[in-house]
Amino acid sequence: MPVELPDFRLGSVLATSFTATLTERQGDSVERIPTPQRLIDWLAIYGLAVDSCTAAQLKCARGLRESIHAAATAAATEDTLPAAAVEIINDRSVQGQAAAVLTPEGEWQWRLGSSSVEDALSVIAADAISIIAGERAGKLALCASPTCQAAFFDTSQSRTRRWCDMGTCGNREKKARFNANHGKKARSTG
Repeated sequence: MPVELPDFRLGSVLATSFTATLTERQGDSVERIPTPQRLIDWLAIYGLAVDSCTAAQLKCARGLRESIHAAATAAATEDTLPAAAVEIINDRSVQGQAAAVLTPEGEWQWRLGSSSVEDALSVIAADAISIIAGERAGKLALCASPTCQAAFFDTSQSRTRRWCDMGTCGNREKKARFNANHGKKARSTG
């Protein structure tokens, strides 16, 4: 019987979407890239197709993911960036070979030098650097869900988004609030 793997949580910002490959960090965490193949699948979704992935490369990817999460969390709370996280992000950024290219449709995309995991991780690290350094329009924030608290990049006009993803965390929190309110009303009228 095949093992059921959790769906990916996909967003429009590469670096914070990568940190969302581990969710429910404050509760029962859900690892969304438990195997090298799942990392290959996730990278392909974001246009970073790689030929193969070893267990060591998966471990390296998870290390980058946690470093991005730590640095983004610090930036969102206006705290000092953790030196170890910054070092890992910078090291991964310079270790790969990738270039931004323009497609015939006039769109921007990354082209990996050798279709290696290291090249793909360098793209993710570079994206993290751009959002943590404040180079892009938006604001780093933390999900208001007490079990999640994922770092996300808020590009809404007002920059007041509360949830990393409205379809999961936002929906769950609003449903819990609704049920709590309706449960109180039913008890007070009964």
